Amino acid sequence: MATFVSGPVRVTVPATSANLGPGFDSLGLALSLRDTLSAEVTGEGLTVEVTGAGADDVPLDESHLVVRSMRAAFAAMDAEPSGLTLRCTNVIPHGRGLGSSSAAIVGGVTLARALVAGGQLLLDDESLFRLAADIEGHPDNVAPAFYGGFVISGREDDDWYAVPAGVDPRVGAVVYVPPTPVETRVARGLLPEVVPHADAAANSGRAALLVAALAGRPEHLLAATRDYLHQEQREPAMPESLALVHALRADGIAAVVSGAGPTVLAFTAGNDRELVARAPRGWACHALSVEAAGALVGD
Repeated sequence: MATFVSGPVRVTVPATSANLGPGFDSLGLALSLRDTLSAEVTGEGLTVEVTGAGADDVPLDESHLVVRSMRAAFAAMDAEPSGLTLRCTNVIPHGRGLGSSSAAIVGGVTLARALVAGGQLLLDDESLFRLAADIEGHPDNVAPAFYGGFVISGREDDDWYAVPAGVDPRVGAVVYVPPTPVETRVARGLLPEVVPHADAAANSGRAALLVAALAGRPEHLLAATRDYLHQEQREPAMPESLALVHALRADGIAAVVSGAGPTVLAFTAGNDRELVARAPRGWACHALSVEAAGALVGD
């Protein structure tokens, strides 16, 4: 029978940007915006408190994504707390392509493991990542949220994999966040069932170049972030985002749609102030660094 630690446990989880242009469903990057979650095992019942992004929209019961993720991790450890109090302070925008759902999932499973005495012996990091990817259904945001940095991820046969890769310290990012969200389901629904072989070949070449560009050749980021598979196809759902991507790229700036959008990410190399000034009116803008750490337990 599992036992639980006394007192609250605190976890922080970074925002993430997936795809990064050509790395559709396979490349992800952790960014320096962090949600903070804390939880404590109590005598009975469930209490959920949320402040910040999404506070007026998310449920405050068992259907809350963090709670569902915690329950899945508890079940994997054969642990069932008598009651829970959960507090979430959200900074990552919801429905904007910056990995808010992955942060919730990774935060939830990490919290649950930390609340169980000896939890790391029951669920090691690899098992916890795989559980998070199972919950999300794909690993491209979950992997950098859990491990930090730049991660190449996917599925081989019946198992998830995640391979961290290096990022040149000169590389940063500016993200432009529009005021209205786009549902991932809607964005995915615009993708064609079949793409031309030439486009697939071009995309695979750019994805390979992107790994090298991020690792130490940032002068190639503009070419490396050219996408053939998903960005233009999603333009009807986010025309303002694609217009910004096109305008930035026309000026030689490596800009992409972040995840399923509608946030736009522009890679930087010391020109953050100039890029921040290009934010459209009414959009939020953040100059960020690549976050080397993923989910962190403690203060």
